[in-house]
Amino acid sequence: MTPGAKVLQYETFINEVLRRDLQKVLEERDAVYEKIAQYLQLKNTIKSIQETDSKELKTDVDLGCNFHVQAHVPDASKIYVAVGYGFFVEFTHTEALKFIEKKTNQLTEYTEVLTKDAAKIKANIRMVLEGLRELQGLKDLPEDRRREVL
Repeated sequence: MTPGAKVLQYETFINEVLRRDLQKVLEERDAVYEKIAQYLQLKNTIKSIQETDSKELKTDVDLGCNFHVQAHVPDASKIYVAVGYGFFVEFTHTEALKFIEKKTNQLTEYTEVLTKDAAKIKANIRMVLEGLRELQGLKDLPEDRRREVL
C-alpha cells in the first residue's frame, strides 16, 4: 500500500470513526448533565415546599409546546419522581431527597467515566495524527502553533 493511500485511510478513520465516537460521548455526557440539573431543580423545589410547610401547592405545569396551565395540588406531602425507564415512584419529601442525592451521585460518577472516555478518544486522535505526520515526513509543530483536537 502506498504512503498516500495509508494517509487517506488514516484520515478517513479519524473523521469517520474517532471524531464521530468523540461526538457521541460528548453528547451523552451533556444529556447526563441535563438530567443532573433536572434532579437538582427538583431538590430545590422540594426544599422550598418543606420551608413553606404548606400542604397545598399552586404551580404552573408545562403541557408541552410551551402551553402552561395553573395547577392546584391539594396534598403536596407526596410527589412522583421519574426513576428511569418510564417509571415513576411516589415518595415523601424526605425519601425523594434521599433518592435525588443517590441518583445525582450515580450520574456524576457516570459523567466522570464519559469524560475519561472522551479524553481517551482525543488521545487516540492525537496519536493517529502524529502517525500521519510521520508518514508524510512533516516536522513537529512548535508548541505555540499546536491546537486542541476538539
